[in-house]
Amino acid sequence: MTVYFSNEDQQFMQRALALAARGRWTTAPNPMVGCVIVKDGNVIGEGYHQRAGEGHAEVNAFNACTESAVGATLYVTLEPCSHFGKTPPCALKIIENGIKKVVIAMRDPNPLVAGKGIALLQQAGIEVAIGLLASQAEELNKGFLKRMRCGRPFVQLKMAMTIDGKTATASGESKWITGEQARAEVQDYRACAGAILSASGTVLVDDPLLNVRWQQLPPAVQQVYPESTIRQPVRVIMDSKHRIRPYHKLFGVESAVWLVGAEHKPRDLSAFPDFVEAIYLDPQQHQLSALMDELAQRQINILWIEAGSNLAGSLISAGLVDELIVYIAPKLLGDQARGLCHMPDLHHLADAPQWQLICHEVIGEDIKLIYRPKHLTEEKC
Repeated sequence: MTVYFSNEDQQFMQRALALAARGRWTTAPNPMVGCVIVKDGNVIGEGYHQRAGEGHAEVNAFNACTESAVGATLYVTLEPCSHFGKTPPCALKIIENGIKKVVIAMRDPNPLVAGKGIALLQQAGIEVAIGLLASQAEELNKGFLKRMRCGRPFVQLKMAMTIDGKTATASGESKWITGEQARAEVQDYRACAGAILSASGTVLVDDPLLNVRWQQLPPAVQQVYPESTIRQPVRVIMDSKHRIRPYHKLFGVESAVWLVGAEHKPRDLSAFPDFVEAIYLDPQQHQLSALMDELAQRQINILWIEAGSNLAGSLISAGLVDELIVYIAPKLLGDQARGLCHMPDLHHLADAPQWQLICHEVIGEDIKLIYRPKHLTEEKC
């Protein structure tokens, strides 16, 4: 049956989506959810899920109501939960408050919910409409949805290059390819990610912190999100040869670091800080694929990657990248400079991975391009 939504419906759901997006730095591993409660055409309450373990969007909206919600319509960006976790089921809260109609942007693929919340509402005699601005709701929670549907995080690979596709001079100098505004935006991306992946080679050459630095975020972001809201992503380093040492800058920031190696070569962590952990992968498996599975089990929704050409090429070749975020700087470095990604097994154009341009924009003096694999437009995993 076709469901028709009015312009007012769309406006209220747009508001719910905007509210949900406020939790982009704080809700993981939970999804971002926004809720608006409307009675007689007026908003009487609204809220969003602010932090994992705290009140869900629906609860916060009810708590903010300026009058009784009996007979009102509730707009929510994701199917209300139906299970007892750290908080009671939101579907029961909706029923208890006498809501007449619930408009839901999309179903929740989490097996703990997956239609059960909708069924509870309908069994209580509440009218339920599903699918309003569903594509926007999907985009908002792409990391959570990928983990629920596929058992893997949504993988974003950031690459910064010159016009001629180079990432560093022949000697390895790369600071800075892109401008200040592009680098500030990268801090925002890091803050939205559950983990940042890099490799020991990058750590040895650049000695990066790989953390989120609030003071470097765009001013417009700083005004909305105080420094206290920042949730530092886990730093994940591929280091099968144990080349990382305790004196690297990574360990000067008290935030989790996971050093990835193979099962047959255990690592002595006695000299490292307490927030450092070793992850051992089965050497019989494809290491990067196994790592994605492991990170999803550790509830990482979005994996942000800043790495050299070897790791970047390996991830692309393995089909593990969900999104390429490419910054192009107005510079030329020539044919002796270092390239973007190393893919030595690619010999024919017909075998080249195919990408679809999703959007492009100017960031300061640089150009940003976002690509996704063509197959992601046709299937979920």
